[in-house]
Amino acid sequence: MKNWRRTRTCGELNSESIGESVVLNGWVHARRDHGGIYFVDLRDRYGITQLVLGGNISEAVKLSAEDVIAVRGKVVARDESNVNKQRPTGWIEIDVEELEILSKSLTPPFEVSGGDEPAVETRLRYRYIDLRRESMQKNILHRAKFISAMRRAFDDEGFCDIETPILTKATPEGARDYLVPSRVHPGSFYALPQSPQIFKQILQVSGFDRYYQVARCFRDEDLRADRQPDFTQLDMEMSFVEEEDIYGVWERILVRTFRDAMGLELSAPFQRMRYDEAMERFGSDKPDLRFDLELKDVADWARKSDFGVFRGALDSGGRVMGLCLPGGAKLSRKEITALEVVVKEYGAKGLAWWKASADGGAGPLARFCAGNLAGDLMALVGAAEGDLCLFVADRQDTVRRSLGELRRHLAAAPHAGVARREGWAFLWVTHFPMFERDEEAERWVSLHHPFTAPENWEFWKEGDGDLSCIASRAYDLVANGWELGSGSIRIHRADVQAKVFEVLGIEADEAQEKFGFLLEALSFGAPPHGGFALGLDRVTALTAGLDNIRDIIAFPKTTSAMDLMCVAPSPVPLGQLEEVHIRPAGRALVRAFETTAPEPSTEASSGSSRV
Repeated sequence: MKNWRRTRTCGELNSESIGESVVLNGWVHARRDHGGIYFVDLRDRYGITQLVLGGNISEAVKLSAEDVIAVRGKVVARDESNVNKQRPTGWIEIDVEELEILSKSLTPPFEVSGGDEPAVETRLRYRYIDLRRESMQKNILHRAKFISAMRRAFDDEGFCDIETPILTKATPEGARDYLVPSRVHPGSFYALPQSPQIFKQILQVSGFDRYYQVARCFRDEDLRADRQPDFTQLDMEMSFVEEEDIYGVWERILVRTFRDAMGLELSAPFQRMRYDEAMERFGSDKPDLRFDLELKDVADWARKSDFGVFRGALDSGGRVMGLCLPGGAKLSRKEITALEVVVKEYGAKGLAWWKASADGGAGPLARFCAGNLAGDLMALVGAAEGDLCLFVADRQDTVRRSLGELRRHLAAAPHAGVARREGWAFLWVTHFPMFERDEEAERWVSLHHPFTAPENWEFWKEGDGDLSCIASRAYDLVANGWELGSGSIRIHRADVQAKVFEVLGIEADEAQEKFGFLLEALSFGAPPHGGFALGLDRVTALTAGLDNIRDIIAFPKTTSAMDLMCVAPSPVPLGQLEEVHIRPAGRALVRAFETTAPEPSTEASSGSSRV
């Protein structure tokens, strides 16, 4: 073919195109031999178009799945009996006049056109093949459309898109840094940023009062379904604001983004809830508000009962709380016993249960529910006849966490019959604790980061030594039980920042070494400011209906931070290490001399999805 470049894509032709002469390029998706006439489905990212190859062409070429070809031909109408109403191009086909094979393909490791879902390890090893599949192309295109809509919304809100450095200084932000050795400064290292946190605060000092960035971030931490070692977030910061200003901007941004990218209308403003209330009612700082099952304090009932386990927990300073599963009395003893396993995974010693009834009910607690005690307990937990009441007695954090996870488990279990409301349930969880105790290190640490402002600027006058009760001005955005991002109002006052460092055990010299450039910048007239960062991998996965961010990222890594396609991380030649002034020791020295890359490692047997 003299001119093989496409004039149309494989997804745009329809009945109005009949009679056109076109050139199409793409991959052979499928082929069928009908007695000397070949029917070929040609695919690109825009769609699939059927080709008809007459004998003069079909005999001259041998096509295999995933060959890349160019064809020239005329758009013709399909016979009415052959119309494929499942495709936008299903009313037409191309009567091929010329065909050229641009590239031959080996036999793919799995079918792109369908068939069984490949093993996750195989998908990641051959990611370039996996990305050709319709489901993956749909996910990646959804991500691109969503982020593009969000960028436009920020631009229209007056925000300035500013890039911050990838090679920067190692600073403690709650996770381990990825370190990069310097060739020109022997013994010194850059760090890959865990977030643009310090730079975006400096930008506020610089007068860029509305900053945003689609930022790549890096954290050397254990991975899971919603976490990768390198990830993307939309980061923003604003000056001369308080919390409601930031909430308002993000609500407008998300309402517009959902409308433009998905055609969905969100209801705003979103609900606000303090951290303490979220933990007390739902046992979680990221509660899914699409269903009920709220936790209830039953201490008053426990003090009146003769149940020693409950009374003992209260006497030792603990809590007794429960939740009510509507209609749960239908669950078998075996099914209820399985629920006990759930709470034990989160530290609870056991699970007490009761099938509610005013006449005493059934279950281990029934003998403690004589007389008015049955009615009193039903009133406390909001139970009706036929409901199942579940209780945990332990330390407060154990009670809340175990019941919170039980609540999530019940909502996901079809046999539990929990009613779930449709749509999107957004929630701002606010006023997180300022500090938490690291018992192993015997010191206080920042729950968020050391630049988060306290609710009370003179926080050191509170607490009587128990700093866990001091609230910060940090906030998370939650949707349908997923934490989408977090942020805070920052400390812009030098005296407060000094007190925070003092509480954290950071001496003045250490603070200067780690954060000196930020502290210096803040001393030159820092405006009150705050910001937020939304995890784009999480929000696009959630809006695409996925439960793992791996399938919304073009080139993800496994839970052991391995890139199976590139086989990374991998050893490097000893000479390259010497250039950056690193001398390996022990087994690392042996691997430095290896000249062949290791085989891709898998973490589970073939077919496992835990990657």
